[in-house]
Amino acid sequence: MTKFIPIIVIIVVVAIAVEFLKVLAKRGGKNQSYPYQSREKLFTPAERSFLGVLEQVVDDSVEIFGKVRLADVIKTKSGLSPSERQTAFNRIQSKHLDFVICDSKDLSIKYAIELDDKSHGETKRKNRDEFLNQAMAVAEIPLIRFPAQKSYSLDKIRDSLSDKK
Repeated sequence: MTKFIPIIVIIVVVAIAVEFLKVLAKRGGKNQSYPYQSREKLFTPAERSFLGVLEQVVDDSVEIFGKVRLADVIKTKSGLSPSERQTAFNRIQSKHLDFVICDSKDLSIKYAIELDDKSHGETKRKNRDEFLNQAMAVAEIPLIRFPAQKSYSLDKIRDSLSDKK
């Protein structure tokens, strides 16, 4: 019996070492977990519908980009302290614009479009919308809002965008 004790101790030590190595591998190795899945579609049905309308009413002089991060359209002003800059950036980093319209020659930003569904009537959403309106105004980028609808009039959308060309 006593000659089996060292073998049992070695087996236990090896088992503990193997478990420890598995934990280390999961933390930083190839077995790291990636808790993600596909959203399947980039646009909601309302956004997809509106994109189809936009594609019909704009001409070849512009490109349409969807779901653009606000921080890729506007940036913090220079001259801010590091703390002020970070605070300002934090307010824009996770927000997105529904559509950004750019000049097709140089991709300069011409204007942005937001589709407002019924959630825009909620207080939190109203505050976000007001912030977005003010931030875009200060950055001198026109922001055009359209109510989300089941269908759109090409002429009304075209008329609303005509002064932005």
